Amino acid sequence: MADQVAAMCDQLIKAVNVMMDPETDQIYRLEALKFCEEFKETSTFCIPCGLQLADKAQTAVVRHFGLQILEHVIKFRWNNMQQQEKVQLKECAMQLLSTGTHPILEEESHIKDALSRITVEMIKREWPQNWPDMLKEMEALTSHGEAQTELVMLILLRLAEDVITFQTLPTQRRRDIQQTLTQNMENIFSFMIAILHVNVEDYRKLKGSPGHELQARAHCRVAVATLNTLAGYIDWVSLVHITCGNCHLLEMLCLLLSEQELQLEAAECLLIAISRKGKLEDRKPFMLLFDDVAIHYILSAAQSADGLAICKKSSESQAVEVVERRYIFLKRLCQVLCALGGQLCSLVGSDVEVEVPANLSKYMEALLAFTTHSSQFLKSSTLATWGALFRHETLSKDVVVVDKAIKYLKTSMTNLVKTGFPSRADSPSCEYSRVDFDSDEDFNSFFHSFRAQQGEVVRMACRIVPLEAFQIAAEWLQYQIASPIDTGDTTSKTAEGLCSLLSPSVVQWDAMTVFMECMVAQIFKNLEEEKLPIDQSMELLQAVLNYDTNDPLILSCVLTNVSALFPFVMLRPHFLPPVLYKLFKAITFEVGQESKAPRTRAVKNVRRHACSSIIKICRDYPQFILPCFDMFYSQVKKMFSGDAMLTNMEKCSLMEALVLISNQFKDFAKQKAFLDELMTLVVAEWTSDEMRHVLWDPAMFLSFVGADQVVTEQSKDTDTVALNRGRLSFCLYAMLGVVKRARWPADLEEAKAGGFVMGYTPAGAPIYRNPCTAQFLVLLPNLLALIRTHNSLYMPENMARLSATFSKAHEVMEAEKNVVLGLSQHLLDIYDSPVYRTNLERMQGFFTSLYDNCFHVLGSAGQSLQQEFYTIERLAEEISGSAFVSLDHVPDHRLRPMIRVFLRQLVGSCPQEYYNSLLCPLLGPLFAYMLQRLNAKWQVINQRTSVNGEDEEEEEELVCQGSQVTQEMLEEQLVRLLTREVLDLLTVSCISKKGPEPAANKEEVDEEDMMMDLVQTASPAQPTEEVTELGKCLLKHENIYMTLLTLSFTSLSWKDTTNCHRTASMVCWTLLRQVVGGNLLPEAVTWFYTSVLRGLQVHGQHEVCNSALSQLAMLIYENLRPRYVELKAVMTQIPNISVEALDQYDHRLMDPNAQKVGDKKRKDQFKKLIAGTVGKALCQQFRKEVHIRNLPSLFKKPKPDKGVLPDSDALGLEALFSPENNTL
Repeated sequence: MADQVAAMCDQLIKAVNVMMDPETDQIYRLEALKFCEEFKETSTFCIPCGLQLADKAQTAVVRHFGLQILEHVIKFRWNNMQQQEKVQLKECAMQLLSTGTHPILEEESHIKDALSRITVEMIKREWPQNWPDMLKEMEALTSHGEAQTELVMLILLRLAEDVITFQTLPTQRRRDIQQTLTQNMENIFSFMIAILHVNVEDYRKLKGSPGHELQARAHCRVAVATLNTLAGYIDWVSLVHITCGNCHLLEMLCLLLSEQELQLEAAECLLIAISRKGKLEDRKPFMLLFDDVAIHYILSAAQSADGLAICKKSSESQAVEVVERRYIFLKRLCQVLCALGGQLCSLVGSDVEVEVPANLSKYMEALLAFTTHSSQFLKSSTLATWGALFRHETLSKDVVVVDKAIKYLKTSMTNLVKTGFPSRADSPSCEYSRVDFDSDEDFNSFFHSFRAQQGEVVRMACRIVPLEAFQIAAEWLQYQIASPIDTGDTTSKTAEGLCSLLSPSVVQWDAMTVFMECMVAQIFKNLEEEKLPIDQSMELLQAVLNYDTNDPLILSCVLTNVSALFPFVMLRPHFLPPVLYKLFKAITFEVGQESKAPRTRAVKNVRRHACSSIIKICRDYPQFILPCFDMFYSQVKKMFSGDAMLTNMEKCSLMEALVLISNQFKDFAKQKAFLDELMTLVVAEWTSDEMRHVLWDPAMFLSFVGADQVVTEQSKDTDTVALNRGRLSFCLYAMLGVVKRARWPADLEEAKAGGFVMGYTPAGAPIYRNPCTAQFLVLLPNLLALIRTHNSLYMPENMARLSATFSKAHEVMEAEKNVVLGLSQHLLDIYDSPVYRTNLERMQGFFTSLYDNCFHVLGSAGQSLQQEFYTIERLAEEISGSAFVSLDHVPDHRLRPMIRVFLRQLVGSCPQEYYNSLLCPLLGPLFAYMLQRLNAKWQVINQRTSVNGEDEEEEEELVCQGSQVTQEMLEEQLVRLLTREVLDLLTVSCISKKGPEPAANKEEVDEEDMMMDLVQTASPAQPTEEVTELGKCLLKHENIYMTLLTLSFTSLSWKDTTNCHRTASMVCWTLLRQVVGGNLLPEAVTWFYTSVLRGLQVHGQHEVCNSALSQLAMLIYENLRPRYVELKAVMTQIPNISVEALDQYDHRLMDPNAQKVGDKKRKDQFKKLIAGTVGKALCQQFRKEVHIRNLPSLFKKPKPDKGVLPDSDALGLEALFSPENNTL
């Protein structure tokens, strides 16, 4: 046999060398791999060969493979091995640990890892029941030398990771091991701390002495391994072990912060310890870290590491680079300080009565040191802690914190400035950014969120010291106004002497503007009017109004400052005209005299910014602007008639502002007369015969906008068709502005007096009239015609009319594609170049905005006109005959705005009495159509993803060419987004949630965060959703009801986890519950239940979906099983289901006298029953299962005493715990 083993080992060594040799041909490598894998699976010589190959005389690669064989045996054959074989293998493994390795500094880390894995796999299977002395044996190993001590640490760490962190064991084994670890934790901890102590001491003694370098490094290596292992335990052990002996461990870790080779690992341990949650009483000892000694060590470590984090690249050059390990240490130390701040905020002012520490000032100095560090990442890491301190009820009033709030505000003058791009070298931050960020775009998106967080903290600091904050802002603004413009080395590409986004003056103005906005909002909230610095703010405003610049980027900041200071104008009204004049002037801003050239994005933004500012002022302070209405109106008329070259958007923004002020007339007749005058041209244009022909006939329409003409980039569009497109756009923008903004007074008495109330409903609610209704009704027929025409543009005959230039006019625009696919835009160059678009891009933009605006107008009409809109004759037929025409041809990206912008608004604002006449005829057919359309699309996607196989390699080549795969991804993502819109509409229409809906009401919530929030909020046994009044109305129509049910349940198996989770948890049962008592066909019940199980097959691998679907399946089964025996038949078809367990579950469900079990237990039992339906993730599908058997339980429940145990039982128990030779 020895010969056979030797021969097999030779073959295996050859095979391993072939596999690992980079020169080997792929075919031979695969054959060698196959040979090795087959050997592991089938050979009877695995243990002897594994041991022989693992001998330290072999090369590292061969030894690693030998250890892999042994690990494979333990993982997959252990359950079938004889006891004697197990004992023998365990002895051999222990032998390998004690004598089978090279010295600690020579041994390869992957060998150490493999050795520790083998031991841990055995521990997981046999400890503590069959290997009671394991810990003692480990302790004994450490006396063999540094190499063995390090291995023991690796074993203890891996054991903690497998059992506690990754939980890769069956529940009972995990419980046994965890309980035994916990029982022995005091010994384990003192053992680790002792080893750390000894090795640190020895390292310190030897590190400087000549001739002992290797020995010192060996001790250092053991100390590092021990710290890493401690880190794996500190996370979960009882806090007592961490804080015992007056926080001896934490003190030791603080001392190690000054030891360069160990400081990073010590900081990691410290961070994990201080970040622990738990009872406040148990965390009280952490306050010892605010004592002089600990704070001193943390501060000095921070200062020395900072000096060492940057070093010169070479002695000759001045260039520097970041030393990564030192920089990582700085990050950890910063996190330690922040965690310490977290504990401080939790403990001070709580029930455990902790005093504000005497060293708070020192602590905050340390925090401030990180906030003023050159690294943008380190600055950002401190923000949450500053926020917590400034928010804290007790600490925010402390004189130290108040003082530091002023210092923080002064620091933020530097921190708000956007510098540190990794590609540049104009700031000390750049060097650190090169380590932290892959590209300028990456840095840019980081800085965007960093600045938003800074704004939040600045606002909090301003609450504490409002007047000081005002002073800082005022001085900063005056300084900026007095400073000459510095364009730096990155000037604009389009005009001489103008700044770019990265010019020093722009980044300074930009930062100051953010500060000013944060400050003014808070000063008004936190100071009484008499304490406000009104005169000083008026001086500032005057200086801003007098400041003149022709640089668009700086002018944009100036306008923001005007808007920010505007609340002060309310207290000094005579400043209003000059403010408005400044904004009007900016609307017509041009860089040079030549206004014909395409404007740069920066110029467009200034003009748009001025328009937005005017609208915002008119929206927020209309009563205040009303006295200036005539001046405002005449100014607008002058601009419209002059040669200011206003765009349609700009004209409509000014009209919108006028409408907002006109709402303050509070006089129906006067406002209606004004709106009629304002819209005279629009109404005349939109209802003209020419326009009627164009809007009602697709061929005429395409010709009118020039989409059937061939145009080259040189020849450009003819002026006529460009003007035609402008005319259409202007009419729609104007319509939207008026419909969206015209309103009756909010106060009922004022509305009555002004003639806005035209009657009352039977319930006594007033029926209002809107001054813009009459003109809207005149404009509506052509608006609906345009929507109908637009939908029919996608029909084949009209697509054929598009010229070669515009054949892609209806496709998704490039920018929108990037948004859909989640690709970042290149943001830095953007302001320099003129907004130059190709003819095709202009046409695409025109069609997109035209289509969107049509639905915006319709959506706003319902909200604004209310009764007057919903009582329009034959409204349902009119909308169906326009918006729902030719839907088969309308692409997915066009359907989304129809649903989101129009139908959701319609559903939200429709009075209840029009549900039957309007919403049911619209929503019923729409949901039926969308069900059929989406189902077909998802089937195509599922086929596409399931077709793997022969032509995969050819496909790979296609993928490399790029465009096809991007197109498929785009189409799939659009289907996903459209699905969400449709199901969102269904949810809004039918479901109302009782109680707060977690996360979904926040404006921008990351999808995954939202899903995590939803899964973590304990789901009640019965969902809390109810059917809305509209839902009840829809459910009365049987065909609509069945459509809604079918759509909801079918969507569970479409490949979109977000939608699956939302629909399963909120919609399906709420809808189905309404007919549980009715007469559903058995086939329907079976189909609903099977749909849920199908959903589990597709999404069950995701915990979030799994819990929602399992809950839904259980609700259906428990509520419908008593009446439908067919459900049991479905259950019996589930793979690997235990029929006995199913019968038992059924019995409990059906028999009123059966013993009831608790909710949680029932859920677990049901989950086990349906476990066979849960689909596996792709990465799990071909994985070989590891089976770990349970051992006799350590902690049996005491049974009632029935007299003395028979002898045989007693012997069995003795045998179980006796340390015979045959235990491990």
